[in-house]
Amino acid sequence: MVMHWPKGIKAKGEIRSQFHHVVDVAPTALEAAKIPQPKTVDGIKQRPMDGVSMLYAADQAVAPDQRTTQYFEMFGNRAIYHEGWVACTRHSIPWVMGPLPPLKDDVWELYHVAGDFSQANNLAAQNPTKLKELQAVFDKEAVRNHVYPIDDRRVERFNPALAGRPDIMDGRKTLTVYPGMKGMTENAFINIKSVAHTVTAEVEVPDNQTNGVILAQAGYFGGWTLHLKDGKPRHEYNFLALERTNIGADAPLAPGKHTISYEFIPDAKKPGTGGKSILSVDGKKVAEGHIPKTQPFVFSGDEGADVGMDGETNVSPDYQPGPASEFTGKIIKVTVEQK
Repeated sequence: MVMHWPKGIKAKGEIRSQFHHVVDVAPTALEAAKIPQPKTVDGIKQRPMDGVSMLYAADQAVAPDQRTTQYFEMFGNRAIYHEGWVACTRHSIPWVMGPLPPLKDDVWELYHVAGDFSQANNLAAQNPTKLKELQAVFDKEAVRNHVYPIDDRRVERFNPALAGRPDIMDGRKTLTVYPGMKGMTENAFINIKSVAHTVTAEVEVPDNQTNGVILAQAGYFGGWTLHLKDGKPRHEYNFLALERTNIGADAPLAPGKHTISYEFIPDAKKPGTGGKSILSVDGKKVAEGHIPKTQPFVFSGDEGADVGMDGETNVSPDYQPGPASEFTGKIIKVTVEQK
């Protein structure tokens, strides 16, 4: 990371090698601002932050590390940093489907990062005592941070029904959205993945050159968008930025009010199914295509659905993201419905 604070850090253009982690960013900012860590927030008692400030390293290039231990865990992949050593094990690769081995059978590696920064030399076989020592440290940190029991499910965790957690949209089959509604996360939006659905937009266009996004979900690395380009309604399905399926009208909309409808008819009842893609204007079909495959469980970890524009990254290269993608006509409402 880079720290830049001309009035507070005397060192310029220098490098520091003390070990730190993202949990240390907030304590660093608080120390710089001379603000104590909060003990309560809105009346709720706060647990002490795990991080430590990094400002000491800016002042002293060779100061001893003030962070000596840090655990890591994601999808069952685990690691521990402790006093210049790293022990780690790769349990799964999230995008590679297939049965996973038991956690107890995972093979751990050991690296002395104080002298082997790039973790090139696995010392697990030469130093099993140190490996067991670090595994014990991991267990201690895992218990303290509520890591156990480890949930090594992967894409299933994105689906509330499969993951076994509450879903605020559970049972909802239809959602009507309006201009100004932006950044709607997937868990707060109708789930249209792998199911029959329609998107119906009531719009008013001032001329036959109206442009912009009516409704878009997610972004460049996967999602879908209903938009106008040079006055012509278009729908694009973006499969992980690898394959794009576009359908669109041949003629631009005439000035006035219109109802633009999109329908997806799945090929099969299974995650990731392809399906028929149909676009209609005022009840008349204007375009049809076929989406070979769809994203089965999640579009994006952070990009939501936007009405009237496509924020952050753009689903389609037909337009630029942010204000440049704003709809130049009027959107009355858009209804998304599972069938």
